[in-house]
Amino acid sequence: MDDQTGKAAGMTVRETYPYLCVKDAGAAIEFYKRAFGAEELFRLTEPSGRIGHAELKLGPATLMLADEFPEYGIHAPQGDAQGIRIHLHVGNVDSLTQRAGDAGATLLMKPTDQFYGERSSRVRDPFGHEWLLGHSIEAVEPAEMQRRYTEMMKG
Repeated sequence: MDDQTGKAAGMTVRETYPYLCVKDAGAAIEFYKRAFGAEELFRLTEPSGRIGHAELKLGPATLMLADEFPEYGIHAPQGDAQGIRIHLHVGNVDSLTQRAGDAGATLLMKPTDQFYGERSSRVRDPFGHEWLLGHSIEAVEPAEMQRRYTEMMKG
């Protein structure tokens, strides 16, 4: 057992990496550079040109992505339905939302002050993935956040 967590040795999660599948990984890499200031760390490209794996640095996180590989059951998002969103906590949501739009993202929600103490927006990249962009505007304790949420949901 690990002395600090009580979990079996080796069972502690050390890092989490979002891993996106897109229809054109090369174009996606360029978009993420322009829109979010990502830095490409490396890519593995097969002879046909498909990118099998790429890693981008986005602030302190690493974003992994690859082209579709239908022969292995790996597909990019289809249509508007999304089961995952990526949240970037940034210095200025208004300027990053503008930058993402200028790079080709679709604005889904303009920057708005939220009950949970963040100013946030939502964009969809040209490859079908949704990104939540936000920055802190106030510290809100969980009990106050719940109170505000309850009020908001009452209509």
